[in-house]
Amino acid sequence: MLSSTLFLPSHGVLQIYPAMDVNSASSVVLQALTQATSQDTAVLKPAEEQLRQWETQPGFYSVLLNIFNNHTLDVNVRWLAVLYFKNGIDRYWRRAAPHALSEEEKTSLRAGLITNFNEPVNQIATQIAVLIAKVARLDCPRQWPELIPILLESVKGQDGLLQHRALLTFYHVTKTLASKRLAQDRRLFQDLASGIYSFACSLWSHHTDCFLQQVCARDEAAALNSLERTLLSLKVLRKLTVHGFQDPQQNMEVMGFLNAVFERLKQFLECCRQVGSESPCREKLEKTIILYTKVLLDFLEDHACAFIPLIQCSLEFAVTYVFTPAGEGVTFERFIVQCMNLIKMIVKNDAYKPTKNIDESKPESLEAHKIKTAFFTHPTLTEIGRRLVSHYFLLTEEELAMWEEDPESFAVEETGGDSWKYSLRPCTEVLFLEIFHNYSQTLTPVLLDMVQNLQGPTNVEDPVLLLMKDAVYNAVGLAAYELFDNVDFDQWFKNQLLGELQVSHHRYKLIRRRVIWLIGQWISVKFKSDLRPLLYEVILSLMQDPDLVVRIETATTLKLTVDDFEFRTEQFLPYLESIFGLLFQLLQQVTECDTKMQVLHVISCVIERVNTQIRPYVGCLVQYLPLLWKQSEEHNMLRCAILTTLIHLVQGLGAESKNLYPFLLPVIQLSTDVSQPPHVYLLEDGLELWLVTLENSPAITPELLRIFQNMSALLELSSENLRTCFQIINAYLYLSAVEFLQNYGESLCRSFCELLKDITNEGQVQVLKVVEIALKVSPVLGVHMFQPLMPAVFRGIVDGERYPVVMSTYLGIIGRVLLQNFSFFSSLLSQMASECNQEMDQLLGSVIEMWVDRMDNITQPERRKLSSLALLSLLPSDNSVIQDKFCGIINITVEALHDVMTEDPESGTFKDCMLMIHFEEPKLSDEEEPPTEQDKRKKLLALEDPVHSVSLQQCVYEKLKAQQAMMGDQSFGVLMETVDTELVRQLQEFMQAL
Repeated sequence: MLSSTLFLPSHGVLQIYPAMDVNSASSVVLQALTQATSQDTAVLKPAEEQLRQWETQPGFYSVLLNIFNNHTLDVNVRWLAVLYFKNGIDRYWRRAAPHALSEEEKTSLRAGLITNFNEPVNQIATQIAVLIAKVARLDCPRQWPELIPILLESVKGQDGLLQHRALLTFYHVTKTLASKRLAQDRRLFQDLASGIYSFACSLWSHHTDCFLQQVCARDEAAALNSLERTLLSLKVLRKLTVHGFQDPQQNMEVMGFLNAVFERLKQFLECCRQVGSESPCREKLEKTIILYTKVLLDFLEDHACAFIPLIQCSLEFAVTYVFTPAGEGVTFERFIVQCMNLIKMIVKNDAYKPTKNIDESKPESLEAHKIKTAFFTHPTLTEIGRRLVSHYFLLTEEELAMWEEDPESFAVEETGGDSWKYSLRPCTEVLFLEIFHNYSQTLTPVLLDMVQNLQGPTNVEDPVLLLMKDAVYNAVGLAAYELFDNVDFDQWFKNQLLGELQVSHHRYKLIRRRVIWLIGQWISVKFKSDLRPLLYEVILSLMQDPDLVVRIETATTLKLTVDDFEFRTEQFLPYLESIFGLLFQLLQQVTECDTKMQVLHVISCVIERVNTQIRPYVGCLVQYLPLLWKQSEEHNMLRCAILTTLIHLVQGLGAESKNLYPFLLPVIQLSTDVSQPPHVYLLEDGLELWLVTLENSPAITPELLRIFQNMSALLELSSENLRTCFQIINAYLYLSAVEFLQNYGESLCRSFCELLKDITNEGQVQVLKVVEIALKVSPVLGVHMFQPLMPAVFRGIVDGERYPVVMSTYLGIIGRVLLQNFSFFSSLLSQMASECNQEMDQLLGSVIEMWVDRMDNITQPERRKLSSLALLSLLPSDNSVIQDKFCGIINITVEALHDVMTEDPESGTFKDCMLMIHFEEPKLSDEEEPPTEQDKRKKLLALEDPVHSVSLQQCVYEKLKAQQAMMGDQSFGVLMETVDTELVRQLQEFMQAL
């Protein structure tokens, strides 16, 4: 009821008039709903806006209820009223929701929803049932205790329509309440289930019996009505049985129903035979049969132990209908899939397997294992194994027709594509693998016998034998790991399979394609390295096969081959040019998005494995990729594959990748621009491409620098890609620190300040590492740009940051500043002393003391040496605080000397192992990746870095000599006495050669 708040439009603006009747309000809302069903946007949009504004007005949902309950109104208008009501439940029914409905109105609405169940339109009836279930989820049983009793009473009625609609609602309410997962809600549902289970069983049984009688009487119209009710009551029972009992095995009615399922399934399958494929009942009959199997599968998944008494019946039923003639003429594909899933779940269920130590096994596990062992006898397993391979593995007429008519779709689906239409095949293969794994001792001889019977080339005029060989080879490929000890694949490859591949008859393409697939399955299991060149010859030949499916399958096997850990580049190089050229041809020939992605993945893999050796052969690919990128504008997943290919291409080309910039940089720009919709798909790969482009860039370009404008928004996202973003920033610093910092230093510092307000310790370290690298590559400009961050770093040291990795990074930053920009360190010390109300010397002493105390937080030898050099840079000094901390400075220095000094075995003297005199190109083996341009930049930078250009041994010696000269021998001797004698001894040992 609308109470006193009602609506009327005035000049397009909503006005609320308090004293109007419900009919007036209804007519206004009805007019808006009618306009909202219009195809004219000029009418539609204003009406939608009016309705949107009314959503929060008291009484609106009462009007909607009146409208959709009025069966004389237009169906489309009533449908829309239901949808608005349903959306309102989601938004405004909860008490805590903004603009929540009043309790008074909700009480009225609940009563109105269950006044009658006589909706004549099926689609609207379903939507009303769903919205009642939504309210029930929030209010039943506490605020709506009468709902279930009213539904049960209505279900018992004689009126056919009322009975059906009540049953439909009963199902949706049960389904919704069963989905609640809080412990209290589950207990409430279990209480409900125990109270109504008997009624639900009798309801299901009654409608099932009616249906079966009507089928026998050939009364199809009545049978269809009864079947609809059977289906709904079974849906209710499914939810009650699976979710309504904590220990269902202790409830006789539950177990009685589950045992009855098998008999009912047989009756319904027999009905399939009786009614035929053209009957109006057929579709719903198949749905009901599938629902029966779902009851068993769900119960098995949720209550494995309670299912043990049903294992025997389930296996007998499923195996009979799937693997014996009993199923012929009555089974259909989805039913076979469900039966296979039932067998698979029983076979693989861990609860049904005893532990290795039988004495430790649970009694129920032993019982289940005993039942399985008794069922899966040698003859049964043999029949299942043979039947799976010789019947279910055979390519169907539909699949063979698809091979001919749409080879690309066939190839993609056969390799597990997302759109695989033949769901029976993957299910069959998974069942085969599961059974073979658990019963390999029995099934291995069976499969090997089938292989032996098919030795030698098969007559191309015998399609049955060709299909059988394809199926058997498929089984051998799937079971490769299980057959490791029983098949000498190398000999089989040389003596049999090679010959099969040389049969060029067009009908033999079936076997050529299967054999090259088979090799791909075995390549990582058992295939000698010295046979690889022979395999590359085969791949080269099959990449020129007249059949497209064979060529695609060969490309997939090539990927598996180069991906294998025994892949040797030098073996592959003689074939690289030819095979890569054929791969490129294949990429151009295929037209489907999925196939192009598949071939691109192969190309990427080849480029990745041969690395720089690919350079002479990529010209055509480089020219083609911009065209493919443009053509794939609507296919983001294909663009992801192109990005992956570009990543490996840039890595393979190294510095030569600069020639790709006219295409490459716009691609990176688009992929990493969060204002562009495609970034949702492309961002991760786009960032990776950006990074490798920088790492392999020989020099900065204005265009490459300009792309960094995308980074600010990326840092604001704080997504899982943040680490890659920091790597990109670091790469810019190594590439051209001055230009980069001059252009982006200030904005980057602002972004870092925002990030550090709410970031994990790990993220904090990533930010600080950027600052550290900036100081390393450009000490003066780096300090200038990141000056706002320095006080926080300084405070972190003084306060004794507890997270060791963060503290280590703090010390690394201050170490750089102290060693390479002392004037800034002095001004920072002065600033912090002023903030802390301390003397500068006192604060410096605190920093040195904390540095000495937390030296163990620093694990990297480079940073440990840096700390020593930084503190030694304070010497010589007549400052009493520094002299007071002299012992700590020497302590850190000796620790660092132990880290970096290595003894020359010939002279017995020590030298600094971190010193780098000049840059040398490393000598690489064939399997090692060459250094990137960034690697070279890091090496050149290291030549100028004090950590690698200053001998710590020499530095210590000179600083101590200078301190001695400043103080005089006697005072210096007194200072050295503050150092532990053992440390002095070790120090002297390191100084011997100087």
